[in-house]
Amino acid sequence: MGLISNFVALLPVLLLLVSNSKAQSAAGVFDITKYGAKPNADITAALASAWKEACASTTPSKVLIPKGTYGLSQSNLKGPCKSSIELQLEGTVQASADVKGDGLLLLEYVDQLTVSGTGVVDGQGKTAWGKNDCHLKKICTKLPMNLKFNFVTNSIVKDITSLDSKNYHFNLLACKNLTFDHVTITAPGNSPNTDGIHVGDSEQINILNTNIATGDDCISVGSSNKQIVISDVTCGPGHGISIGSLGKYTNEKELVGVTVKKCKLTGTTNGVRIKTWPDSAVAFPASDMHFEDIEMVNVSNPVLIDQEYCPWNQCNRKVPSKIKISKVSFKNIRGTSATPVAVKLVCSQSNPCEGVEVADIDLTYSGSEGPIKSQCANVKPVISGKQNPPICAEPAPAGGPSSD
Repeated sequence: MGLISNFVALLPVLLLLVSNSKAQSAAGVFDITKYGAKPNADITAALASAWKEACASTTPSKVLIPKGTYGLSQSNLKGPCKSSIELQLEGTVQASADVKGDGLLLLEYVDQLTVSGTGVVDGQGKTAWGKNDCHLKKICTKLPMNLKFNFVTNSIVKDITSLDSKNYHFNLLACKNLTFDHVTITAPGNSPNTDGIHVGDSEQINILNTNIATGDDCISVGSSNKQIVISDVTCGPGHGISIGSLGKYTNEKELVGVTVKKCKLTGTTNGVRIKTWPDSAVAFPASDMHFEDIEMVNVSNPVLIDQEYCPWNQCNRKVPSKIKISKVSFKNIRGTSATPVAVKLVCSQSNPCEGVEVADIDLTYSGSEGPIKSQCANVKPVISGKQNPPICAEPAPAGGPSSD
């Protein structure tokens, strides 16, 4: 009887321990539906509440957006948080038709962030693309982006999909040690200014195993960046993988260390390129940029340095670019060109490119404007391996039109 009575006496304590154990196992998950979120309704307030509590947790936490379709207005999720935090997106969040605001989902000042899940961020861009006026003026209307990462460090974005952003799909500002892995980016080829991933003022950024189909640069690497790695990315439709444009704004600074490798581009309006504005607003170096093991399938302008980049003639072409390009390599680039000029290296007249290496280029062109050729200006590259077409066999004509 003593054992039985002791067990009975301890039973409430044991039940409390089991209950606490279950509570602790679920304590790290902050499901937005527990904060009032419902499918087919706006979840902005619920997401903000879930994030606030998760961010305040002293143990690793997760904000969960479960399967379903939800509306979302501009959502600012800010740190710093007290521990590592994950935003797990399994449903679809849809933007409204509103063209005001910076973006749909803004993540700022967060360390050790994971954004994951099989869900979709849908910018509903079709409602806004007609309002884009960047083809009319140099300083143009800024439409909302799908996801913005400002001052995010030691973090990873994986598996999610960005669909039909009104502007850039992902924009990075002042991030460090941030990786994108197995991300999908999708928008029509005629959607304006929908860069897949734009990187600015950041360091140690890795973009890996990612599929991008959009209406502007699949990836654009702006100024003031260091140690950017782009690998195993498929691109198309789109405007290619670009460094730049550089030199448009007075606050831009040195860019150093960009590697693009093992990528495939299909049907894009440009391949791999470096672009700077003539009559640039500032002078700084851009160096240590390398493109290697790239496959081109019916790509226009597959290999391009364009220091006369001037879309819609919004600049003074007669004033050479002040951006100094050096230590550049294009190696093992193969496939088919949609234009007869497959390799074009046009550098600044006042700041010629230095240390440019071109090796093992094997591109073919089957159009009616042939034969395939390469044009150069203000550069003397070191050439080795296969040359198809012969590199720098012709001078580049001055003042040619720039594609966006």
